[in-house]
Amino acid sequence: MAWRTLASGRSSRRRFLGTAGLVGAGLAGAALVGCGDSDEGDGGPTATATNGGVIGTAEPTGGGERGGTYLNHIAGDPPTISPYRNQSFATKGFASYVYSRLYKIGTEPGLPSAETDPVPDLAESAETEDGQHWVVTLKPGVTFHDIAPVSGREVTADDVLYSWSVITGPDSLAASEVANITGVEAVDDHTLEFTLTAPSPTFLEQLADANLLWILPREADGGFDTATQPIGSGPWIMQQYRTSSQIDFVRNPDWYEEDLPLLDGVQQGIIPEYANQLAQFQAGNLHQLTIPGDDVLNVRQQGTDLQWSSELAIGLGLIYFSGPEVHPDAPWRDERFRRAVSMALDRDGILELSYNVRELQDAGIDVFSGWNNVVAAGYGPRFWLDPQSDEAGESAQYFQHNLQESAALLSAMGVENAQMPLAYASQRYGATYERVGVAIANMLTEAGIQAQPQPVDYNAIYITQTTQGNLDGAAFGPMTPYPEVGPHLTKLFVRQPYVRGGLGNQEVVDLATAQSTEMDPEQRSEMVKDIQRINADQMLYVPTSYGAGTTFVAFQPQVRGIRQTRGYGAGTELLPYRSLLS
Repeated sequence: MAWRTLASGRSSRRRFLGTAGLVGAGLAGAALVGCGDSDEGDGGPTATATNGGVIGTAEPTGGGERGGTYLNHIAGDPPTISPYRNQSFATKGFASYVYSRLYKIGTEPGLPSAETDPVPDLAESAETEDGQHWVVTLKPGVTFHDIAPVSGREVTADDVLYSWSVITGPDSLAASEVANITGVEAVDDHTLEFTLTAPSPTFLEQLADANLLWILPREADGGFDTATQPIGSGPWIMQQYRTSSQIDFVRNPDWYEEDLPLLDGVQQGIIPEYANQLAQFQAGNLHQLTIPGDDVLNVRQQGTDLQWSSELAIGLGLIYFSGPEVHPDAPWRDERFRRAVSMALDRDGILELSYNVRELQDAGIDVFSGWNNVVAAGYGPRFWLDPQSDEAGESAQYFQHNLQESAALLSAMGVENAQMPLAYASQRYGATYERVGVAIANMLTEAGIQAQPQPVDYNAIYITQTTQGNLDGAAFGPMTPYPEVGPHLTKLFVRQPYVRGGLGNQEVVDLATAQSTEMDPEQRSEMVKDIQRINADQMLYVPTSYGAGTTFVAFQPQVRGIRQTRGYGAGTELLPYRSLLS
């Protein structure tokens, strides 16, 4: 089959789309306004967003003026601003302002992100005859930022080759995520050939993934340090970075989109505490803020002219376990113990604690109240297997809150008062996440598993050690929200060593590998659901309902250009379209 993707991003490849969204979650009685991005870097939305009539009536998709500075925030300093030296969401979020990819996630006003294709960024087009061999043509005349030593020169194929050497190099943390690409060659200054191990239904999503291939200038090879001086070809130029205080970006006047960005700049305050974030937002010092479910009604009542978006993200909170090299005889090596952990969880309670579901529903607000599987509900019914449905089969029993059966499983193992450390990141994912971490430890203790909550520093330990499988016991944390389900499964089950303590079930490894090259959408969907059935039976990872709920973003009345995306690409995919009323 021959097919082609052009600069419009629309083509006959629609049937190969890798995402499908759940729609309809929103503020009740509403008019469609489009989804907004999260300013804390937690996964992009996949649900339509609506604006309740009593909350605000301004049309946020147009009418703004050119210029002005957009005020948003992040919760902490990125571990590094060099895009290949860390896998933190904060690092990738920073990269999306400064750097470009070959493709990006398309955004259109009022269109759910799950319905959008990847569209060209640095690329002009991508062509393939067989899905395995691709020719990618670069836009001519695109330049890097006018900063020495790069000094505004044109982006060429050599820069792509250099960036490819970095992401596949021996020190790369993401090399295994592009292992299906066996070769990249330059045909000329503006043309590259990519060779894959097998046909891929999601190659363009891979190029658009904000976790992966950011294009650096070749001068980064010894000419300057990307950890202190970011030089890219993206829509924004870093003006200054004051640690623990603020990051300032100014518009790149030479970006290839001649009429964008609309704003003169973006000011990112570094504000760890939600109470301070809210105070700054209510004082008008932030243009947007993600509002926890238990504060939505209060903020709505106080700010009747605010604009809102609601979104079902592709977030996924998992409990994961140390690998066999750490305490090989630990009780969590046994699937009965992991099933007991899962059945100790009150998933409806976690959902309520995280998203205030009942109170919002009682107030007439439409919120999602389902449970995540090892694939998040936000990936949509094509890929998500509802663990409460008949389709889940026998494995559905291990999602039920059943303390009696949990205790019976532990008794059958001869386990009494098992001690299990439970690590989670402190002061980065917000107060709700930390409350859920403590609640999970209490639930496990109630079931007879003496969980010991261990908050660990995000930059120093959690993102650099815990999520890489270097943990003793178990951990609770959010999973990277990949814009396509394939890399999510690959990272959980195929990568070596298994990130987040994955236990290496060969049947799951084989299925996760096979789905990445399955060109038939229906067969691929069934493979992904089979993975969820096997994981639910073995509980290699224990899915929680943290990440499964509807989240809300409030915008100041003057904000225009509210769009939605998925993943970490907001700096390129959303902020260039943002504008403000005077």
